[in-house]
Amino acid sequence: MNILILCTGNSCRSQIAHGFLDQLTDNSISVFSAGVEKHGLNKNAVKCMAEIGIDISNYTSNLVDEYMNKQFDFIITVCDNAKETCPIFIDNNAKKIHKNFKDPSKLNNGLYGTEFIEVRDQIKNFIIEFVKVNLC
Repeated sequence: MNILILCTGNSCRSQIAHGFLDQLTDNSISVFSAGVEKHGLNKNAVKCMAEIGIDISNYTSNLVDEYMNKQFDFIITVCDNAKETCPIFIDNNAKKIHKNFKDPSKLNNGLYGTEFIEVRDQIKNFIIEFVKVNLC
């Protein structure tokens, strides 16, 4: 099973969701994350996940174009911008799921604080529900 998680810059939200999916599935599925732009892995996203024991520090920031020829079972967009600008994957019957989350790097001048924790926890709840409904 292949799952792609998309957001604008593949730096925060998609990386956090990727970390939760890896953890909740015990790395038993292939999870990819990408952005419609490439902003690099956000150090505060790494920090907020490390606080709950999930290491995403080795994840990379990728462009969605890198996965255009890959088949996915699910494509999850975690921001409105990614949903609106997501390219069409040719010959891909992936189920598309969307949930908009605020970009914590744009809140509180990008400083680490409750915004990252709140968005992380919102994404965690979303991914838990996704796994229950779609993967169990």
